[in-house]
Amino acid sequence: MVQMNAYNQTTARKIIQQRGCFSVIEYEKDISVSPATAQTAYFMGIMGVRKRQVIANLNNTGVLLQAGAMQIISGNVDVATNVKGAGDFFKKVIGGAVTGESAVKPRYFGTGQVIFEPTYKYILIEDLAEWGGAVTIEDGLFLACDDSVQMKVTSRSSFSSAVAGGEGLFNNTLFGQGMAVLESPVPKEELFIFDLQNDTLKIDGNMAIAWSQTLNFTVERTTKTLVGSAASGEGLVNVYRGTGRVLVAPIA
Repeated sequence: MVQMNAYNQTTARKIIQQRGCFSVIEYEKDISVSPATAQTAYFMGIMGVRKRQVIANLNNTGVLLQAGAMQIISGNVDVATNVKGAGDFFKKVIGGAVTGESAVKPRYFGTGQVIFEPTYKYILIEDLAEWGGAVTIEDGLFLACDDSVQMKVTSRSSFSSAVAGGEGLFNNTLFGQGMAVLESPVPKEELFIFDLQNDTLKIDGNMAIAWSQTLNFTVERTTKTLVGSAASGEGLVNVYRGTGRVLVAPIA
């Protein structure tokens, strides 16, 4: 049996979020600094630039991690790849190449804890049930998920939505039941959350970081005519139609 104090609040860290088997530690200040780095660490703490770590607490369950994200394993936890054979490995390599994600995402399963590497990015824990069972995410956002969640590479519905929209030809889509852990470029407090009910959302730029798979994504002119779009100064916008959710990072 392993006992640890990672869940205990100290003068340096505290648990700021818990969903499913995942907990998020935030280091309120970096106290392991030298005289040369103390000033930088002080102002980073004032501005909320803090390190965060995720802990997955397993109870005869499993999680998938981004390759290289594991820092510590405690307890009776085994590791396996998510590769089923040579053909599956080749398919994952191709998928990783077009999305910028690692091809192989190790599976950790058993009873114990998996502590992730620290990150300065902001952690979002999303329940896929709140996304209608499937969410498409921007490249580089995936950190971990329950092993009941599956991942596949999805392509844009049209070439125009990829080229003109600045979102790329392919993205990862997570589907199934369970939690997904994402690394966001902005904190949740700055995100706009749009829940559409058979409606339309138009965004000037590629600021959407996640959206429901049920939504239809296209790129369109702001007005019905090319001249009108040019005169408005907006040009093309990313358009999401249907019923679903969109997370937008309006600051970054």
